Amino acid sequence: MQRNIFILPTGAGVVFAFLLFIMLLTGINYQNSLIYLLTFLLGALFVAAMHQTHNNLVGLELTLIRAGEGFAGENIPFTVRANSANRDAAAIAFSNGSASLEYRDVSAGESVDVVVHVNSTSRGYLGLERLRIGTRFPFGLLEAWSWMRPAAHGVVYPRPIMPPAIGFPGDQGDESSASLVDEGHDHADVRPWRMGDLTQRVLWKRFARTGEMVIADWQGEQGSTQWIDYAMFPGVDQELRLSYLAALVLERVRLGQVYGLRLPGVVIDPDEGAYHQARCLRALAVFGKDAPDSGKPPQTNDRETA
Repeated sequence: MQRNIFILPTGAGVVFAFLLFIMLLTGINYQNSLIYLLTFLLGALFVAAMHQTHNNLVGLELTLIRAGEGFAGENIPFTVRANSANRDAAAIAFSNGSASLEYRDVSAGESVDVVVHVNSTSRGYLGLERLRIGTRFPFGLLEAWSWMRPAAHGVVYPRPIMPPAIGFPGDQGDESSASLVDEGHDHADVRPWRMGDLTQRVLWKRFARTGEMVIADWQGEQGSTQWIDYAMFPGVDQELRLSYLAALVLERVRLGQVYGLRLPGVVIDPDEGAYHQARCLRALAVFGKDAPDSGKPPQTNDRETA
């Protein structure tokens, strides 16, 4: 809608208008017809440019089609689709206030996808507070702009931090392993250490005695490496604990292992694949966070027309 479009002269436009004023004073002082003609001609050009700059945004429709996901500290991408049904929109610039994008042309009847990056600092939901759409077409003398305020939010995962060695049952050495097997609670397969294995699964007592680096692959309810559990790090700050769990998820993915996630009130059964990874990381990201605009009526400003 046209009332949402603002327009002001740029620095070059202010200088241009000042020169027109000087030319007008000169023409009045010397009563020179040619100066009058040139002044009014350039003034008409300035007025025509003002209408053209304003109309360049009229009818431009913006839709937020994807709110991105990523880790804390990264730039989270938001994908905005721009289309103009009735006319070409030339040299349109998109900015979120901290980073500007290249000018884009939007042809009539066609769509252009623009990715806007928003810096994240902590896990949870992340919104694109407002998106600035501007243009200085055709001469750069004036700038017209409008704002889009999407309601959708992206998701920021905890920053992954590899945890220190934790107390798996295998840390007690071969005797402890044998006793657990005899009790029928767990089963462990001992194998040589390989690059990429977690340090908390190394049998350090055997390493101290023999110098042999071996790993205990635990299976069963208590010692299973399938489960990434919130209770694995008692006494650790919640945010740091979630960062540990995010790192363990990525480690399981890198090793191609099946894994599940346990959080207070949330249990994700063991599985593998990209969808399972995104599901686990999202659960860590929103753990303890309220959904945006909870208890408020739904908003519809993900789509705006200028």
